[in-house]
Amino acid sequence: MNKQNATEQTNQESVQLDEWSSLEIIQFMNQEDEKIAKTVNEALPIIAHAVDAIAERWKMGGRCFVVGAGTSGRLGMVDAVELGPTFSIEQDRWIGLVAGGKEAMLQSLEETEDDEKEIIAELKRYSFGESDIVIGVTASGSTPFVLAAVQYANELSALAIGISNNKDTALSAICDYGIEAATGAEVIRGSTRLKAGTSQKMILNMLSTATMVRLGKVYQNEMVDMKLINKKLVKRAVQALMNITDIPEQAALNALMENAFDLKSALFTVLTDGTTKDASYYLAQTNGHLKKAVQQYLKKGV
Repeated sequence: MNKQNATEQTNQESVQLDEWSSLEIIQFMNQEDEKIAKTVNEALPIIAHAVDAIAERWKMGGRCFVVGAGTSGRLGMVDAVELGPTFSIEQDRWIGLVAGGKEAMLQSLEETEDDEKEIIAELKRYSFGESDIVIGVTASGSTPFVLAAVQYANELSALAIGISNNKDTALSAICDYGIEAATGAEVIRGSTRLKAGTSQKMILNMLSTATMVRLGKVYQNEMVDMKLINKKLVKRAVQALMNITDIPEQAALNALMENAFDLKSALFTVLTDGTTKDASYYLAQTNGHLKKAVQQYLKKGV
């Protein structure tokens, strides 16, 4: 078997798996998982370049489509769904597309991973174009559903990023940025929901999170672009105000209320002593980048 199918190879260290105790099984799984971070670490430079490229397309109005089948598609969908409440991005800006559609999130529809026409039709329904991004995710690096999406992106000169778990994959060969985390043979042969899936989740987290940080949706290490849609998030926003500005809890809550529960605006007014109107103006001038908005305002007064 060639190196491109490493995720399908037999792990010689676990061939007695079915004879082990529960503790032995999970100890071995944990041992194998320890290797994942090192593998992902080797891909960090290209992941960073991909983040920069995504951020640039985003500033141009581009959208990000994460495409995968089975576990890979579900992981992309989970990451995409959580970006809305965390960073207040519109639902149609970072989109997970899984082979078999939303139904595949709840049940196995692995037969749909060969459906090349469906993913192209889906991207066309979104009016996918040159400013957009495809992140294709496939452990093997050869899933037809994913390759078709990337090839379509190439035809339109859109940005193409691939995440795979083998070396020198067909996916990487057609991507602007081919991210390869070669996690090797799985504990159970071919069960890529394990090490491969874990590495994909890590990389997807890096791509989305680092992009949002670069876009100014984080101040220091606080989420400042949250949608304050429940009590927990309001409490988190109050704590962020307290952490960043050192004001007491009641003052932080008052600042939020005075700024219609817009955390960025509240932070701006406390950090600068400016008005809500100032906050609105300078945040608009910096595309919502709080730190740049504060810096511009303070520079004005120098």
